[in-house]
Amino acid sequence: MVLSSKLEMLQPPATIAMTQKARELKQQGNDVISLSIGEPDFDTPDFIKEAAKQAIDQNFSHYSPIAGYPELKEAIIRKFKRDNQIDYKPSQIVVSTGAKQSLYNTFQCILNEGDEVLIPIPYWVTYADIVTLSDGVPVLVQTTLEEDFKASAEKLEKQITSKTKALIFSSPCNPSGSVYSSEELHEIAKLAQKHNLIIISDEIYEHIVYGEKAVSIASFPEAYDRTVTVNGLSKAYAMTGWRIGYIGAPEWIAKATETLQSQVTSGANSIAQRAAITALDADLSKTHYMVEAFEKRKNLMMRKAAEISVFRVNEPKGAFYLFPDVSATFGKTYRGKTIQNADDLAMFLLDEVFVSTVSGSAFGMDNCLRISFAASEEQLEEAMNRIREALV
Repeated sequence: MVLSSKLEMLQPPATIAMTQKARELKQQGNDVISLSIGEPDFDTPDFIKEAAKQAIDQNFSHYSPIAGYPELKEAIIRKFKRDNQIDYKPSQIVVSTGAKQSLYNTFQCILNEGDEVLIPIPYWVTYADIVTLSDGVPVLVQTTLEEDFKASAEKLEKQITSKTKALIFSSPCNPSGSVYSSEELHEIAKLAQKHNLIIISDEIYEHIVYGEKAVSIASFPEAYDRTVTVNGLSKAYAMTGWRIGYIGAPEWIAKATETLQSQVTSGANSIAQRAAITALDADLSKTHYMVEAFEKRKNLMMRKAAEISVFRVNEPKGAFYLFPDVSATFGKTYRGKTIQNADDLAMFLLDEVFVSTVSGSAFGMDNCLRISFAASEEQLEEAMNRIREALV
């Protein structure tokens, strides 16, 4: 008896693997500071929890509609209009068990064997695997720190072939924190129209920005009829465990993902959906304290990164990660250990100074580290001090 050959191409995401190893070291009594997980360190706001409690009392305990409660769809439509200047109908909205399922549903529905998907590097760990599991071919488009880790329309166009079906990117980006400008997105929108590409825009970090707000590519007329806008409640509302994601999409794609979902998970958690209505309809000021805290931490991390001579780092415009180029450590020996790549460095920092990070190889860029600043300022300062002292 053998397992599906598809499993041979999969490895547990490095973010999860590093977090697990950090937990194990902590259980052994070590003072581990975990900066590897992509999760806000805040609890879900009380007003959202109260809505969930009310939903329990109101007996929302039965199967939910496959694509989401009508009231939640309407809240998502209001959110898209308010925050993104995009007009959707209920038939264009599908609620899923987290944004990851939204992505998986989309690729399963749009890809045939051999279809190519452009993925700018660095990318969120799961993009390439989801494309491969959907019988597609990931086409990785290299970017550089000097380009702020963003792929221009011109660079993307050079990778387009007769098999190119779609493009996926995140803005703000996990892991780099880069945010595409309105002008950059408009050029990509025009490129997609020219080559008849489907755009998958991952906007899960849209409200965690430092400066100008993030722009949705579907707000451009050239992109609206070809864009799947993916979002969810995990990051902006500190609701990672509630598992609510959603898409706004052309009706033909939305309908297809609903059909697929009906045979996989059916509707998302009923109580979480009811709480999501309250979250999405709330004034953004009710959760802005989290963004203010992340911005203070970002500023602290930039100051501390400047003290580490082997780091080259761009200032993130969104999300909650630093993504320094650490190639200056390669070939050097610290505390008796020679660093050959970012994997070595991440493991060295965990083993030697008990700071958990994630190698950039998990995101397609093996000369970088992803360092989350979803931790207290005290923990961040201590962690960066340990890293600096280890790399001298």
